[in-house]
Amino acid sequence: MKRTGIALLRILTAVAACLASALPCLAEDKPVVFASILPQRYFLEKVAGDRVRVSVMVEPGANPAVYEPKPSQMVALSRAKAYFAVGVPFEKAWLPKFTESHPDLLVVSTQDGIEKIPMKAHHHEEDHASHHSREGIKDPHVWLSPPLVKIQARNILEGLLKADPAGEETYRANCQAFLEELDELDAEIRDILQGGGGRSFMVFHPAWGYFARAYGLEQIPVELEGKEPKPSQLQEFIRLAREREIRVIFVQPQFSTLTAEAVAKAVQGRIAVVDPLAEDWADNLLEAAKRFKEVVSEDSP
Repeated sequence: MKRTGIALLRILTAVAACLASALPCLAEDKPVVFASILPQRYFLEKVAGDRVRVSVMVEPGANPAVYEPKPSQMVALSRAKAYFAVGVPFEKAWLPKFTESHPDLLVVSTQDGIEKIPMKAHHHEEDHASHHSREGIKDPHVWLSPPLVKIQARNILEGLLKADPAGEETYRANCQAFLEELDELDAEIRDILQGGGGRSFMVFHPAWGYFARAYGLEQIPVELEGKEPKPSQLQEFIRLAREREIRVIFVQPQFSTLTAEAVAKAVQGRIAVVDPLAEDWADNLLEAAKRFKEVVSEDSP
């Protein structure tokens, strides 16, 4: 099975080479780079400016935990100089295939240097066991914390310098400007979230752990690793929501909302959407901060 998969990727690479030579060159003066998710395109374009063309592997609305690249994306990847990874689950299976098919592809791990936190369940009756058994499962959502994006920006800079040394002056200047923007965004989010009463918010998928840690909030997730809670666990979440007087359950477009709706209905609350994969990254974080602020204030006794 593995040999068949590798053979198929080699065939796709050969087809890609033929297509690349047959198709007209589009913006060939610019290096092509790939990123895994949409927020990374925002980061790359901030640092690279218009010197590179950025393609994104995980398409809008898709789940980066289980994504499978399309043949057309494999064709496009054959023309890329670099791939900027971020540690999302699908990369574990696919990055080795990318490099197997494209040995000259530079892979940049933009999450390097970030100490990841465990993804912990909040099933109170199973707290000790679940925390102990899941310590090895690390949260990949490092792009949702501006302080951590500063680390990613520097890693992106180093990758671009390797992929396109001629753009060094532009890349360094842009990166410095982006780092300053991140400091401003961080300060603005802190201003939004300062004061108020409670600091807890409930989400279906635990994407906001780094954001919560950066700004003194507590994220209470309903599911972990894409697993729906069992009926007894669902009742525990309903009890917890009532105890904390939580009336809003946050969901994201990439996951079903049925379980979150059930919890919200049981506590006479509502669901609200926050998208951790939105492309307009900075504005999206500001909007998320405002929504979290409204909820923790609204839910406070």
